[in-house]
Amino acid sequence: MPQPHVAITYCTQCNWLLRASWMASELLNTFGTELGSVALVPGTGGVFHIEVDGRQIWERKRDGGFPDVVTLKRLVRDAGLPDWDLGHAEPGRH
Repeated sequence: MPQPHVAITYCTQCNWLLRASWMASELLNTFGTELGSVALVPGTGGVFHIEVDGRQIWERKRDGGFPDVVTLKRLVRDAGLPDWDLGHAEPGRH
C-alpha cells in the first residue's frame, strides 16, 4: 500500500501557520514514516482544509472550525492508513 500524502492548506492572512504546523507535527509524531509527506500549503481568504492523497477530509467552514487532535488523527488514519491502531484515541477505548 502506498504511503499517504497529507496537505494542510492554511490562510496566511489569518496567521494560521502555527496551527497548521502544529497539526503537521502531531501527524508526523503519530504516524512517522508511514506517511509519505505532510505539506503545508499557504493560502488566503480564510482557507483551512486538510487533504489526504488529494481527497479533502476537513474544511474549516464546512466542518465548523478546526479539528481537535484526536479527530485529525482519526480522519487521516481512516483516509490513508485504515489498518493503523490509534490506541487510546480509538473510540470506545480507554
